[in-house]
Amino acid sequence: MANSILLKLGSLRFAPATLIQPCRTTTTKHYNPKFKKERAAKFLKLDLPKPNQEVGEMTPEKMRQKMKERGILPPRPWMERPFYISATGGVFEPYIPPEGDGKASIVSTTRAKQTVQLLEKKSKSMMAVRKIKSFDEDFSTADFCSKAQDIYIKAHESLANDDKHAIRLYVTEKAYPEFRHNSRLKTIRWKFLESLEPPRVVHARCTDIVSKENIFGQVTVRFHTRQQLAVYDRFGRLLHGSEILAKDVLEYIVFEKHLANLYGTWRIHAKIIPDWAPPKEPSKHTRVMADPDPDPEPVPEVETAEKTEGDTPAITDK
Repeated sequence: MANSILLKLGSLRFAPATLIQPCRTTTTKHYNPKFKKERAAKFLKLDLPKPNQEVGEMTPEKMRQKMKERGILPPRPWMERPFYISATGGVFEPYIPPEGDGKASIVSTTRAKQTVQLLEKKSKSMMAVRKIKSFDEDFSTADFCSKAQDIYIKAHESLANDDKHAIRLYVTEKAYPEFRHNSRLKTIRWKFLESLEPPRVVHARCTDIVSKENIFGQVTVRFHTRQQLAVYDRFGRLLHGSEILAKDVLEYIVFEKHLANLYGTWRIHAKIIPDWAPPKEPSKHTRVMADPDPDPEPVPEVETAEKTEGDTPAITDK
């Protein structure tokens, strides 16, 4: 009996798959049907938008209803983007330095005419200073000169140290590319020695941009200082200036501040170069040193054996 059962079981191993009925089990149902309704309440049925629905066939009321259902705002025919103006694009009413300032005498006729014009424009500068004081109560021209000199020194020191992030604290966005022009792959040695004359405010103006409340202030300060400057190229060759010699520098620097901004700061905005100023010394041109042409190598002389009477050329065997 036992042998017959074993024979039947062994025959099932080689039976075709159609004779074996599979056992079906459901894996989608939870093993505990106790909280069936609570689990079903977790899923929300959403009305998904139809991708093939044509918008042109919908009425305006239907389109408005669909947009409210989906929480979509109606489109606008224009595009508004916020923008921030932290600096102006130039110098408004630039200061005109008197001819020969720091060198010429007051006796010259051109200098006398310019002095009269400066006296006429002095009232505008006083009104501009009063406008600046309405935004900054602690502003005074005497204290601002020392502050402007500190900004001037820190800006040039950051340029010499190639500190791009520090320069932006002392230079406006308009003056930044001019300040960094042609300084790539250069080594700059700059040193402030002394002030030959105390800095003074010679010009002040205010203007509004876009709206009347958005006001910018510009103050021009005259610097007469003694400095040292030396510029080296990437190979260490001197391009301009010297680290030994000092020069007297007369400059008119324009400082700007966004007065309407509560956290605005004074920064260098531009430099005024008068027409009568002498031209700058051109920088030295450096070139890659090419190897000189090597001397031609002497050709060694081949010593030929002298022929004698008994010497005859060798003849090959035929």
